[in-house]
Amino acid sequence: MPLRSKSLPLSLATLLLGLALGACTRQASDKQNPSVIATVNGEALSRAEFEQELSRDLPPLENDAAPSPEQIEPMKRALLDTMIERTLLLQAARANNIAVSPEEVDRGVLRITSDYPAENFNEALAQGQLSMAELKQKTSALLTVEKLFHAHVYPRVAVTEEEIRRYFGEHADEFAEPEEVHAAQIVVKGLDEAKRLQAQLKSGQQKFADLAKKYSLSADAKLGGDLGFFPRGVMPPQFDEVAFHLGVGQISDVVVTDYGFHLFKVLEKRPGRKKELSEVRSEVERRLLDEKRRDAQKEYVKALREKAQVQVNEPVLLAVTGKPNRSAASGAAEP
Repeated sequence: MPLRSKSLPLSLATLLLGLALGACTRQASDKQNPSVIATVNGEALSRAEFEQELSRDLPPLENDAAPSPEQIEPMKRALLDTMIERTLLLQAARANNIAVSPEEVDRGVLRITSDYPAENFNEALAQGQLSMAELKQKTSALLTVEKLFHAHVYPRVAVTEEEIRRYFGEHADEFAEPEEVHAAQIVVKGLDEAKRLQAQLKSGQQKFADLAKKYSLSADAKLGGDLGFFPRGVMPPQFDEVAFHLGVGQISDVVVTDYGFHLFKVLEKRPGRKKELSEVRSEVERRLLDEKRRDAQKEYVKALREKAQVQVNEPVLLAVTGKPNRSAASGAAEP
């Protein structure tokens, strides 16, 4: 689901999207309570918190209009599923005496804030309609769930040698080193200047790096125009078209791009090659372990849901329109 600001770093976006908790500790005896969106093993999920989380997920609409039913219904169901699953995980953590300390929470928040210039963090919170207190609460929940997984899910997961060899055999091309070229460039504004520099290079009067340092407009000029090694697809297509067809030591004709008029020189070439399993074993094992851990998490949550007593207050859920909450947005960034 899109956020209000696409500029939020992944760490904060993960908290906003993934930790839609909204749970309170009151017991809900009446599932038709208009302030309760659902109950999970008797623990109430409040409508107010649900609507606040939903407003964070919704894209901005003109004139604060409410989204259409076709837009809002799938989002509401997905959000409610997230809230239910997170609540079940936090209940499981409490049952297993798993908690995080205030110091751990502070370190977690510090890691998030480090993604921002100091003056921009409060602005990012405001854009996400999140207060610092809520950020700490969600960080605490995230770290608690991580501890639960590390203690009760991940120890069941292991990768065998046979699985490593089979995976490498099926995905060997993904670990191959592509062909790379080491090139340098000179870029100038005008065609006449580019041709003049080209003539000097062909006559041997000047070295390519010296002319790049003196005349090139690109940031790599101070390095003699050195672009380093690069595979196909990293640089603009015109660069690849020239660099991968020139021989080592050759200088290109003038190449025109949106950046200006270029001259290229190929310094080295490195052929592609397939790596041996011994070179990438740790990467293969990490991929397999990550995949197995994700599957194990899903199975763990599935087992919790199968045993849980979940009641959804359908009339309340249907009544939620997703219309922006001005008061929530205006006070979100206050500590």
